Amino acid sequence: MLAELKGLNEECGVFGIWGHENAAQITYYGLQSLQHRGQEGTGIVVTDGKKLKAAKGEGLVTEVFNKKMVEELTGTSAIGHVRYSTAGESGFENVQPLLFHSQTGSLALAHNGNLVNATALKHQLEGQGSIFQTSSDTEILAHLIRRSGYSTLKDQAKNALSMIKGAYAYLIMTETEMLVALDPNGLRPLSLGKLGSSYVVASETCAFDIIGAEFVRDVLPGELLIINDEGIRSEIVSINSNMTLCAMEYVYFSRPDSDIQGINVHTARKKLGKQLAIEAPIEADVVTGVPDSSISAAIGFAEESGIPYEMGLIKNRYVGRTFIQPSQSLREQGVKMKLSAVRGVVEGKRVIMVDDSIVRGTTSLRIVRMLKDAGASEVHVVISSPPIKNPCFYGIDTSSREELIASDKSVEDIREIIGADSLTFLSVDGMLNSIGVQGEGETQGRCVACFTGKYPTEIYPEKENATAE
Repeated sequence: MLAELKGLNEECGVFGIWGHENAAQITYYGLQSLQHRGQEGTGIVVTDGKKLKAAKGEGLVTEVFNKKMVEELTGTSAIGHVRYSTAGESGFENVQPLLFHSQTGSLALAHNGNLVNATALKHQLEGQGSIFQTSSDTEILAHLIRRSGYSTLKDQAKNALSMIKGAYAYLIMTETEMLVALDPNGLRPLSLGKLGSSYVVASETCAFDIIGAEFVRDVLPGELLIINDEGIRSEIVSINSNMTLCAMEYVYFSRPDSDIQGINVHTARKKLGKQLAIEAPIEADVVTGVPDSSISAAIGFAEESGIPYEMGLIKNRYVGRTFIQPSQSLREQGVKMKLSAVRGVVEGKRVIMVDDSIVRGTTSLRIVRMLKDAGASEVHVVISSPPIKNPCFYGIDTSSREELIASDKSVEDIREIIGADSLTFLSVDGMLNSIGVQGEGETQGRCVACFTGKYPTEIYPEKENATAE
């Protein structure tokens, strides 16, 4: 569904390249391809081997950067970031990459994820004299690195990474090297590629396609890559790694043209839709998907059910972000501005509306109403994931149960609230069989904590009491 409408957002995307004469320009295009992962702010830091230089701002990649700015970022290596805030407030100071200067050299950090022990670490570091310049938990790693006491960046990073818990895909850059780190559970996606002789790292492989890079492999859970002019080295920071990639990467967050752990996202979503059709045998006239992330699942549902797929909902791609919303009535018009029902498709028809998830229910209510206002005789809502009953502490902006309609309401309650003629969620087993990695245990290598309440890491008291797997 439209991320700006439904209130389910990924924290960010990261991109890095080492050893290319047009590092900043390539990073710019890489970040554009990752724009769906964050629209609040973006930044690029480059190194020419002697110093780090940064440019960043609030807004979209094309709003923050112009041709002159990118050309002034001269250097042969760069890291970049697109941000949606979940830990820390919005604001320029929190836009990444974060850049720190000291007498021993500079350090830039870009982070996708969320640390579950951030509060405890901040208290500890502040007690030791650290002064934080941002409200983002990303800054914690910089303080841990500088306080480690080790002489090399690799050892400093390994020591710092051993102290943090939660989800992280980090890019760490100094004047002379770039480090890449993924948490022991691999909760966030991260891939390694090559562009000629240059190494490239990105949250999603769609960024490689945009710049013409070749996919090499996924970064492993608990792995630390050290990249410099001498080449690339790999070390395992955590021997207790246990792959539990966020299932919502396949359901909603990632672009359909990305491949994650060898599985194409579009193909995975079609499988989700096919499985949903098996679990929800409904008599209807047309199947339609909520743009954009639900289209693949809707196609799969249509193929499996034999009910024709139609474009019953159209997304207006030329509606910019709205800064001035003077009244509640105009705010409620936001859905109609960004999404329209096609009367010629749905009028007088029994419509199956496929969506990827229901978070608060408000947008589902408006879309169901929109379809019925356009003449649909029935609207059956089918969701290509299970009910989201539990908060996420790993970088998704659902940090409290109060935000989640399914946390205390039954499927029938939700159906009545959104005004659908029927409502079906995909089962957990059905989802895992569609997107899981066989032989990876009960959860098949996926984090399903938001559906089951079983978290793959310890959840600290300041977050919420929860069950850890």
